[in-house]
Amino acid sequence: MHLIMILNSLAVAWWLRSAWNQPQGSWSLRWRRSLFLFLFPPLLIFMTAIAVLFMGPQGQMGGMYTGSISYLLALIYLAFFAILCIKLAFQGWQSVESARNCPLVNVGDRRARLLQTGALFAGQIGFWQPELVVSQGLVQTLSPAHLESVLAHEQGHHYYRDTFWFFWLGWVRSCTAWLPNTEPLWEELLALRELRADGYAALQVDPLVLAESLLLVVSTSLVSSEICCAALGSSGVERLEQRVEALLAPPEATPEAQLQSWHGFLLAFLPLLTVIFHS
Repeated sequence: MHLIMILNSLAVAWWLRSAWNQPQGSWSLRWRRSLFLFLFPPLLIFMTAIAVLFMGPQGQMGGMYTGSISYLLALIYLAFFAILCIKLAFQGWQSVESARNCPLVNVGDRRARLLQTGALFAGQIGFWQPELVVSQGLVQTLSPAHLESVLAHEQGHHYYRDTFWFFWLGWVRSCTAWLPNTEPLWEELLALRELRADGYAALQVDPLVLAESLLLVVSTSLVSSEICCAALGSSGVERLEQRVEALLAPPEATPEAQLQSWHGFLLAFLPLLTVIFHS
């Protein structure tokens, strides 16, 4: 019976992910749909594995005997999740330590770590309280107005705690790379993250100046790791046109997360209810 539960959760997860296509519409609609399809399938599998593990390798459920194979599969899968989390946390810690080795400087009215490179780079690096990291090339190349627009964008990442939340989303990405459309959904979430930070910055600086900064920085981005890093060019050159068009269009309100938008995720916890039918 436990094996049937696991197979059903895998089938539902695969079906949901396969149903994804490039969404159209507002930022809010795209964000809710992409986040649901990215998170719900692995959450359903994760809750099913926890339920199987909690019920144990012996007993009955619905008049059917349970075996140790499904219990072992759930245990292996959860252990795999834990190992990947530890691995990503260690890589993130290395990124943070590397950033902290850079000297602290004043950039405008902000404190930042200065990266000794001629490439154009600006990013938030860290977990819940990330640090601003800028390159020497960025400070020397951009005008004060363009530099301020870049810093406003990075302040948006800090405001939304993007480094923290996308660390966990990156963990989900690593754990479910075998599911269909994992990479397209991840790229979509990255693009929407950057559009949100762009929108935050556009309320403080001239959107046209920020668009010009994007053209300069994104084309020379040196982001090699997305773990605990939210950089101006992390959405890639292929998303540049979309971001520039969004900046030049009338501003779109970025709604705060609402409780009702999370109701759908409660369905992923249904496997936990099966524990009461186990004996």
